[in-house]
Amino acid sequence: MTRETPPLALLLDVDGPIASPVTRTVSAEIIASLIALVREGIPVVFNTGRSDAFIAEQVMGPMIEAGMPARSVVHAICEKGATWFSFTANGPGTVHLDRELAMPAAFADDVRTLVATKYAEFMFFDETKRAMVSVEQQVTVDSAGYLAQQDRFDADALELLARHDLGAVRLDHRAPASSGRVDYRVDPTIISTDIESVRLGKDLGASRAVELLAGQGIVPEAWRTMGDSRTDYAMADWLHHQDHEVKHVDVRPADGVPAKPYPILTSVDLGLDRNFIHDDAGAAFLKAWLDAVTA
Repeated sequence: MTRETPPLALLLDVDGPIASPVTRTVSAEIIASLIALVREGIPVVFNTGRSDAFIAEQVMGPMIEAGMPARSVVHAICEKGATWFSFTANGPGTVHLDRELAMPAAFADDVRTLVATKYAEFMFFDETKRAMVSVEQQVTVDSAGYLAQQDRFDADALELLARHDLGAVRLDHRAPASSGRVDYRVDPTIISTDIESVRLGKDLGASRAVELLAGQGIVPEAWRTMGDSRTDYAMADWLHHQDHEVKHVDVRPADGVPAKPYPILTSVDLGLDRNFIHDDAGAAFLKAWLDAVTA
């Protein structure tokens, strides 16, 4: 059973620290560590831009198959806070959707057509998203080939948003600030582009995580957040501003580690013989946290 005041709660991005950005799958080592942490009463909450369908297939399914403890509950906050559900060893509960945060269906239809007619060789339209509109790199395409097309797609997506009278901006340090109303954003990652309400984000996911645990009567002593992009810091930012003790793990620090009022960890801090990134770093941190709570 989960402790009512556990020493830690984990708030985890999925792509990068948990799922490989190359294979899009989760290693058996990571699944085993997640199950062991749950068994020790450590709350595990996924906070991802991925859909509930992806989490069910790539995370929940393997955890249940590998022997997720009975009576334990794991929460999944998906699409950057637009959808969420919980699962047990018996399977998933109800998927909740905040419909006010969903992209218009007509716009999604136009993006689907754009991908099919112009970019299908490089990316696919994610049919599992309920609120966001997302495209993702084909696994048969190398990173350089995809990224060369991503800028073109993002520009086309912004034109489509304007055509639908949806004020938007590309979330990128190179993009100029918008002088008009912005309700939506185009958010590129290393393997995808998400088009979404500006109200979505990892901070919204953090807020939902605290609410979900509070609904179980759980108030952790501290939080550990983990991600692979600058936008993932928003979950630690929110927790810190709400006076929660938090440390953030960056599994892709090559993008630059920002100055924050809370501790930031990378694989260097584990004292390993070499530096790890992505899910290799995620696996190392999960093992370190498991060792700490079982010592």
